Amino acid sequence: MVVVSRNWLYVKEFKGEPKEENFELVDEELPTLQDGEFLAEAEYLSVDPYMRPYMGRYPVGSLMIGGQIAKILQSKNKAFPEGVRIFGQFGWRTHTIFNPNKTQGEKPYVLPDFGSLPASLGLGILGMPGNTAYFGFLEICDPKEGETVVVSGAAGAVGSVVGQIAKLKGCQVIGIAGSDDKCEWLKKLGFEHAINYKTQNILEELKKAAPKGIDCYFDNVGGTITETVIRLMNLNGRISVCGTISNYNSVPVQVADPQRDFVFKQLKMQGFIVSRWGHRWLEGINANLNWIRQGKLQYEETVTEGFENMPKAFMDMLKGGNTGKAIVKV
Repeated sequence: MVVVSRNWLYVKEFKGEPKEENFELVDEELPTLQDGEFLAEAEYLSVDPYMRPYMGRYPVGSLMIGGQIAKILQSKNKAFPEGVRIFGQFGWRTHTIFNPNKTQGEKPYVLPDFGSLPASLGLGILGMPGNTAYFGFLEICDPKEGETVVVSGAAGAVGSVVGQIAKLKGCQVIGIAGSDDKCEWLKKLGFEHAINYKTQNILEELKKAAPKGIDCYFDNVGGTITETVIRLMNLNGRISVCGTISNYNSVPVQVADPQRDFVFKQLKMQGFIVSRWGHRWLEGINANLNWIRQGKLQYEETVTEGFENMPKAFMDMLKGGNTGKAIVKV
């Protein structure tokens, strides 16, 4: 049986916002399955902000990077039997032949039992974004009950989970998002306050929402929003830097030197890549899974139908068109 994979390639360097011309859809005939390999068919694919800066490291003509939930159709590897669903960093492709024994990079894994929950959550709250929230917030911010937490990019796949975990830890949570609808959703999740950065004065709204200052800040956006939040940080405040999506499509904005605040307030600011907790990966997934089953964590997915719409879903996500996790259903 001949298997053909449809692949999205990165064919023109990104300059500013990605456009359709940066991508090309091509077919690839796959070889015969060898010992140790499996054939997986994509069911859901992820589009994430990190893809925009990371693709700059790859030569033009490369396969677009990214994770997917796939079902194993054929297997010559006992650890990955036919019929199971897996997560793999296979990129923007519909079919993959892979030998996990020969890779030095991130290995695919069989999804834990989600019960009645959709497998697509393995790309979001029960996958990399969920673990980014779980480890990046708890390990770096080390929140204490009664503290005030601010989350930027709060209606995204990571930020929305961070805010809910902060609530579980007894914190007051303020979210910053890009529309009134997103702000309303954050309040339904339990955020005490939600600020629309496109229509409201962030500094004035933060002063009202956090009159005693800010203890923890989970930063997804960087730029002027982060500059504003830092001005209101309390003594010994902690900042977890997850991303800087505000400047992924443009030249970074010059902001005021924050060193005075860092010195006199004795702030701690630390960036991270979630793979540093790879040895604890299932711990994060199972913690979030248990909270979902207990009704303590909610999630939202923005689903784009059709593999042919991968670039559109990616571009929409970078413009803030998603609430919760942005995914593509094949």
